[in-house]
Amino acid sequence: MKKLLSIILLFFIFNISFAQNNKKSYFPLGTIIDENIPYADDTLKKHLLDIYFPPVKKLSYPLIVWIHGGAWKLNDKYADMSYMTNTLKLFIDKGFAVASIDYRYSTTAKFPAQIQDCNQAIEYLYEHGFQYNIDASRMALIGFSAGGHLANLVALSNNNNVKEFYPMGKKTQFKINVVFDFYGPTDLLTLKGNDDINPENPIKLLLGALPKDNPNLAKKASPISYIDKNDPPFLIIQGEKDDSVNPDQSINFSKLLTKAGIKNELNIVAGAPHYGPMFDSQEIRNSIAEFLNQYMQ
Repeated sequence: MKKLLSIILLFFIFNISFAQNNKKSYFPLGTIIDENIPYADDTLKKHLLDIYFPPVKKLSYPLIVWIHGGAWKLNDKYADMSYMTNTLKLFIDKGFAVASIDYRYSTTAKFPAQIQDCNQAIEYLYEHGFQYNIDASRMALIGFSAGGHLANLVALSNNNNVKEFYPMGKKTQFKINVVFDFYGPTDLLTLKGNDDINPENPIKLLLGALPKDNPNLAKKASPISYIDKNDPPFLIIQGEKDDSVNPDQSINFSKLLTKAGIKNELNIVAGAPHYGPMFDSQEIRNSIAEFLNQYMQ
């Protein structure tokens, strides 16, 4: 057993190292990286972000903020890039900068730490836009799984003053133009596994309790709680065969956005699992490009 655990650990370390050493390979040739920028005036490794710039110099770049998945307890700011290389190429080729952010794991800090970190990272990019030639008036979010949940929550709660969502309770100034939600949980009270008593249950680790034991907190952590008519448009991408985030999460989310008068488009990818290259298809990239052309010009 010890030998097996050692092999697994070595494999895990190797893959982290490989991913970090090859992160630039996810982007088109010539992409410029400004990496490991601290966004919270501390030394936490999870309070860093990277910015990827197109090879062609511009006076300012509209910005895509990339929020990784990993059940709120795994992965890092390079995650989800390896199977989305064509989408990353789309962003860079269209002249967008991409900022990928890290945030604290649920295993070290319970909710709302994760949303605080996302808000703080995006506010840092907004406040330092001039320094990095970022057009802070044109900012989009893209999130995957747990990162989709956080992207949705950031964008939808932006019109509300939920003090617990901001470091030191200070409301952010940034505005989000559009959100690309890839299979992000939207309602923790109905998310698959919400009643699983396993201590490693990602939802329980995030909240510190099962949703049924603390429904008010589960509701506060659910993006659908903040939908209103002033929210940005959403492109929602969901795998038909997702065994981690039940497709009803995205289907009901789209219905609620539509009811509130929010422009949104739902794409259920036939036969697709929870993540992978099926989400980097030409069809999805065409939809992303349309949203960028309409809401990020």
